[in-house]
Amino acid sequence: MEVHFVLNGKKRTADVAADAVLLNVLRDLGCKSVKCGCETTNCGLCTVWIDGKSRLSCSVLAAGIDGHEVTTLEGVEKEAAEFGKFLAEEGAEQCGFCSPGFIMNVLAMMRELKDPSLEEIQEYLAGNLCRCTGYMGQIRAIQKYMKERKGAGA
Repeated sequence: MEVHFVLNGKKRTADVAADAVLLNVLRDLGCKSVKCGCETTNCGLCTVWIDGKSRLSCSVLAAGIDGHEVTTLEGVEKEAAEFGKFLAEEGAEQCGFCSPGFIMNVLAMMRELKDPSLEEIQEYLAGNLCRCTGYMGQIRAIQKYMKERKGAGA
């Protein structure tokens, strides 16, 4: 079946099987930031935005994106790089495997929640697993990033 959608700001068409999941279709289209880490919707590595909302692409049938807008890390590279600097400064990006999904969720959270508390940050990011860090560096990076953006009027 043919689906028409917007991927990272560009109109795309893909021929997908009825049981194809979005994660695989995106990887086939060159979006290598979208990764499979668990196959159980528990790790967050496959996080993308569908119409601006965070979704796990491993749990979305590709047929369901017809007429929708999909954003991957490749579509928000500038913002991702800005936040990535904060992760690096806090030593919170060790192997980097989880970073794309984590960054997508952080950027979505920044759009959705105004000045979130520590508890709200932790709750929002509960579905992102990192096997290298203890999460505290990531939390510090988020808080510093939010503080800088707030100071810049963003």
